[in-house]
Amino acid sequence: MIPTGIPERAQQGQLTILDICYGLGYNSAAALECIWQVNPNCRVTLVALESDGVVGKVAAANNYLQHWSPKIQNDLLQLCTDHQTNSSTLDAQLLIGDARQTIQSLAQGDFMADAIFLDPFSPPHCPQLWTVEFLTQVRHCLHSNGRLATYSCSAAVRTGLITAGFQIGSSSPVGRRTPGTIAALAADSNLPSLAAQELEHLQTRAAVSYRDPMLQDGTDTIRERRRQMQQCSELEPTRQWKNRWLSV
Repeated sequence: MIPTGIPERAQQGQLTILDICYGLGYNSAAALECIWQVNPNCRVTLVALESDGVVGKVAAANNYLQHWSPKIQNDLLQLCTDHQTNSSTLDAQLLIGDARQTIQSLAQGDFMADAIFLDPFSPPHCPQLWTVEFLTQVRHCLHSNGRLATYSCSAAVRTGLITAGFQIGSSSPVGRRTPGTIAALAADSNLPSLAAQELEHLQTRAAVSYRDPMLQDGTDTIRERRRQMQQCSELEPTRQWKNRWLSV
C-alpha cells in the first residue's frame, strides 16, 4: 500500500481506487484495511474489474478474507454478491466482463483514481491486459497525482507503461523474489529509481511491448505479433543481458 501513497491520501478524507483484475479481493481488502486504520471516516470509492464474477464469490464462501476486519469482509461479500455496495464510508462497484471494454467506459467518463492496482495474470498468460493500448486506457483513469502499482517487473510491461505515458519506478518485492513496478503521470513523482540492471533490461528485445490496436485480439494473436516484432527488433538480444547480469 505504501508505494501508492494510500496511507497519506487516507488522511484527506476521500480516496478513489481502481482494482484491475479483482480476483479474490486481496488488494481491495488490504487497501481498505490500511485506509480505515489511518482514517476510519475516510470515504472510499472503489471500482473493481473482473472477468469472472464467480471468483469473488468463491473467496467469500471459503472465508479467504477472514484475515481482515468483519466490516471489510461484509462489504466485499456484498460487492461480490450484488456487484455493488454503498455505506457511509464505501461506494463500490464490481464490473464483470472483458477489462479491455470496461476500462474504456471508465476512461470515457469522469472517473479518476488516486490509486490503481494492476494485477492480471502474467504477460505471457494474459497479454491482452498488458498492451500499450490497454495501459493507455488505464492512464486515462489515473488522477494527475495518482499512483499505479503492479507486481510485474517485465521489461515489456515497463516499456508499455512508458509508451502509454507513465513515469516508472521500482517497488520492493512483496512475497516475491523480484521487484514490482510503481507508475505515475507527473515527472516529479519521486518514484524509486530503477537499478542499472533494470534500465539495461529495457534496452533488450524483452522490452518489446505487447500491442492490441483495436483492444479485441486474442491471446495467441497478441503473442505472435510481439514475437514478430522481436524478430525484427534492432535491440540487444536478451540473452546478452542475461549473460552480463545473471551469469554465476
